Amino acid sequence: MIYAVEDRKVELLPLVDKIVNEIEHGRTQLAVNINTTVKNTYWNVGKYIVEFEQAGNARAEYGKSLLTNLSQMLRVRLGRGYSRPNLNNMRKFYLMYPICQTSDKLTWSHICELITIDNPLEREFYEKECVSGNWDVRSLHRQMESGLFLRLAVSKDKQGILQLARDGQTVQKPQDVVKSTYTLEFLGMKDIYSESELEQRLIDNMQTFLLELGKGFSLYGRQYPLTINNHHYHVDLVFYHRILRCFILIDPLVFPKKN
Repeated sequence: MIYAVEDRKVELLPLVDKIVNEIEHGRTQLAVNINTTVKNTYWNVGKYIVEFEQAGNARAEYGKSLLTNLSQMLRVRLGRGYSRPNLNNMRKFYLMYPICQTSDKLTWSHICELITIDNPLEREFYEKECVSGNWDVRSLHRQMESGLFLRLAVSKDKQGILQLARDGQTVQKPQDVVKSTYTLEFLGMKDIYSESELEQRLIDNMQTFLLELGKGFSLYGRQYPLTINNHHYHVDLVFYHRILRCFILIDPLVFPKKN
């Protein structure tokens, strides 16, 4: 009798798989639709505010207190979520994205980070990288704080900067993989530390370290044994680069010397 029940369960597996896939697809679509609706709604709110200002009403009667007064009135009618800073973000969203075209991967929280960037080329770069790299808001904020765009743009001419903004970070040759500087503030290291301590911190924060390294890196091994001309070594960190299709070795790790 038990086997009969189990047999029926086995027969139901294809049906279960179909239902699970359909429900998961529905949940994904629902999340996308909600995200799109939220952004469209806030964009329209920003539009109404800007149109009100451009009609001269804000300067004449309300002046600089427009958003403060508007926030107070909206919170009475709609509750939380319409503070002055939030309304200002909606206003900036409309001004910086005139046709409200953003990727479905960008949430309202992503938008709030992006609109803090005044330079349109820099903002476009981070938007591209955020979408292609599937960055969460925390990752986006960290890359902005570490000045990723400026670090990549420093060695490029005007045309190169325009391409960087338009296409994001591209890897066409080995030189494109290595940055001139790396920002490792997420390790929380002090001024003096050992090589082994630095290596362990990198391992403990590997996800963030891979993000800092750039596109295409995946960890292949740690203390990886390597023999060259009958000499045996252990490489601290070995990465495989999926775009260049080659291994990248980090050894020795550079660290400050003790005085």
